[in-house]
Amino acid sequence: MPIVSVIIATHNRATLLPRAVKSAQESGTDVEVIVVDDASTDETAEVCRGMSGIRYLRVERNQREGGARNIGIINSTGDYLTFLDDDDVRLPGSIDLQLKALTASPEAGLIYGQAFIADQNGLATNDFYPPRCPQGDVFWELLSQNFIPCGTVLFSRSCLYRTGLLDESVPGVEDWDLWVRIASLYQVIAVDQPLMVWRKSTPASQQATSRAAQMAKMSGVLLRRKWLKLPRAAAGPRDQRRHVRQEFSRNLASHLVFETARALAIGHFSGAQKNALAALRLHPLASVRVAIRCAVRFLSATARGISLPADLNKGFMHYKRTKASK
Repeated sequence: MPIVSVIIATHNRATLLPRAVKSAQESGTDVEVIVVDDASTDETAEVCRGMSGIRYLRVERNQREGGARNIGIINSTGDYLTFLDDDDVRLPGSIDLQLKALTASPEAGLIYGQAFIADQNGLATNDFYPPRCPQGDVFWELLSQNFIPCGTVLFSRSCLYRTGLLDESVPGVEDWDLWVRIASLYQVIAVDQPLMVWRKSTPASQQATSRAAQMAKMSGVLLRRKWLKLPRAAAGPRDQRRHVRQEFSRNLASHLVFETARALAIGHFSGAQKNALAALRLHPLASVRVAIRCAVRFLSATARGISLPADLNKGFMHYKRTKASK
């Protein structure tokens, strides 16, 4: 029986899927790769029939990522679980590295690491996220910002006996929700090195993370109606809960301003408008401050002849590193 189950939920990405599967197979010595075909209408089924060493599951009605991952979990056999998006890549030996560290820390529920940022062609850059990897009791910090790249997480199946499966009602942030629930009960450990290559979304891409305003709204609902009502949060000091709400709004507003600028740079005006309005509702002051930083970078980029989308990506990573170091 395999020790680790790698669950790849896929929908109409037949050309990208083989690379993800191969990377999953090369990431550990004792893994099973489960591909959940979430009602694809392209050649995904045919492509999967041509691949060896995978378990192929197909659903005829689109479940979205949370539902497809839950189907993978239910049909998996490993004592440890990890998710991999169909357009991302695990680095060789990364699961073995994490498994050794996680089994040596019985108090920990999950382990994560950094992710190289890739462009839409899947080519890795020198940028990575997060710039630092908080460890230990990260519950309160995780409430205000999701610093855990989903594809780098390895967690124990036993955690799910206490937390339950992914919440399918919050598409795009169901992974963050699961990490919060695990962190409320267990310690979290990390590997301070890249473990995967993450294809960064664009405002015009079909990736879930490209719907920034919608995801911001859903995560806000989660914070108010679910996370702050968890026993761990409800028992915490009132000042700490207030601080979490403030930091959550500030972090998310800053992210939305950058997404607004990225959308404007490629002429995606409707997306830019949605992101800008969402940012202003969350935290007007933080939105204005970050907007000024973006404007300065625009002027600097123009003066140096740098394309705006490229400079925005650099600016976003610089902002994240600067904030994390404080």
